[in-house]
Amino acid sequence: MSINLRRASLAGFATLGVAALLAGCASAPSDTASTSGSDAASDFVPCMVSDSGGFDDKSFNQAGFEGLTEAADKLGVKPVTVESSADTDFAPNIDQLVSGGCNLIISVGFLLADATKAAAEANTDVNFSIIDDSSIDLPNVKPIVFDTAQAAFLAGYTAASFSKSGTVGTFGGMQIPSVTIFMDGFVDGVNYYNEQKGTSVKPIGWDVAAQTGSFTGGFAAGVEAKTAAQGLIDQGADVILPVGGPIFLSAGEAIRDSGKEIALIGVDSDNFETAPDLKDLFLTSVLKGVKAGVVDVVDTSAAGEFDAEPFIGTLENDGVGIAPFHDFESKVSPDLQGELDTIKAGIIDGSIQVESPSTP
Repeated sequence: MSINLRRASLAGFATLGVAALLAGCASAPSDTASTSGSDAASDFVPCMVSDSGGFDDKSFNQAGFEGLTEAADKLGVKPVTVESSADTDFAPNIDQLVSGGCNLIISVGFLLADATKAAAEANTDVNFSIIDDSSIDLPNVKPIVFDTAQAAFLAGYTAASFSKSGTVGTFGGMQIPSVTIFMDGFVDGVNYYNEQKGTSVKPIGWDVAAQTGSFTGGFAAGVEAKTAAQGLIDQGADVILPVGGPIFLSAGEAIRDSGKEIALIGVDSDNFETAPDLKDLFLTSVLKGVKAGVVDVVDTSAAGEFDAEPFIGTLENDGVGIAPFHDFESKVSPDLQGELDTIKAGIIDGSIQVESPSTP
């Protein structure tokens, strides 16, 4: 069994002992939960298992980790976090957290759905939550999902408005709903710009109707991601949306190597803030309220108010959105922000329909 613990330098919290993890059946150390405080929350142990991107992916997993630690700090308890390095780690990692006495186990990502469901069915006294999946219908599993097509629509409109070449592109890590929902919204936003402006900006890398496009096959930065980005650059794209955690790092490398003026659009978190080495490349980012969703489920669980009603992030509840233009503020059209505000209002009131096969 391969278990990868969160580095202590990042976590700063108690984690499961290495010997206990290797044993595969031992209980967590006695200091896993805080012993201070007299309320019921002092015995509460919130836990999280990452997908293979790890908690320092500057994106999806990291946002979840930050939400967990923020909520735990507020409660005065110590969380347990375990990283996965491969899909085969998911089930044993979750099982180990169950054995370690976790009251709430949060799985980061759609790919952990099968392992989360199996563990929840086998351990009805433990509460679970899963980010980016709504397929599990159990009373002890709360989905945290996001209608990111809405926010990506705004990003697509922005990309089309900013493009000088008339071509913008996107590529993903894996072809799963939590990835393709971004790509659907992005392409639809580009097409909406064309409808409104009478232009012909071309979106490449994803065909909404056919649901086919460019994918690296995983969520790791590396040759595959750089090659995918380079393919879009070679076709003339001057705005690129990489969807899949740290694959944007390789896209940034491809842009640097090209020597061309090409903008990136980040996902999940404001990558201008999380990836300072590339901040000059970010036109904006499509934001998910992963951190807010995690804080919400930890708070309610600690208070004994856990429920399985999905947390759905939308433009209306600020669960999704786009980041500021930062260094691009002076480079975008002065009319763009007003247009985006109008589009956002239209999406919220239903006058502008934004739909994806992956909409939660």
